[in-house]
Amino acid sequence: MDAFRQGFGQPAQLTEALRSALLLVPLTDDGRLLTSTFGGLNWVCAFTGEQEYARYLLARDEQGGPCRFHTVFGWRLLDVLVPTVPGPAGVVIDVAGATPNRCPDSGPARRRPSVADSPSSPSRRLDSK
Repeated sequence: MDAFRQGFGQPAQLTEALRSALLLVPLTDDGRLLTSTFGGLNWVCAFTGEQEYARYLLARDEQGGPCRFHTVFGWRLLDVLVPTVPGPAGVVIDVAGATPNRCPDSGPARRRPSVADSPSSPSRRLDSK
């Protein structure tokens, strides 16, 4: 990722690695993708592991209890879930980690379904204590 940020990386290989990665995606209390609006984009945060997600929770000072997340492959996040986010959207990977990365992608949403609507792995909770 560092080489990519410095202009020496290979975007196609980075995208393929993201598409094949298993990622944790935070959920709202009602089971929707957690998004944050910044710079005119609705960002979906995704994490490469529970430790990276825990760093994010600590950075946001969310240490009060369990936090819900869903585990999905990157291809599913990019091809199925992100297009359901209203307006221009992007994905940020390990936003509070040492090597965060972003993947902007815009597309209007017809409907914003619950992540529970998708037939991938079940939701889980991360105890942020």
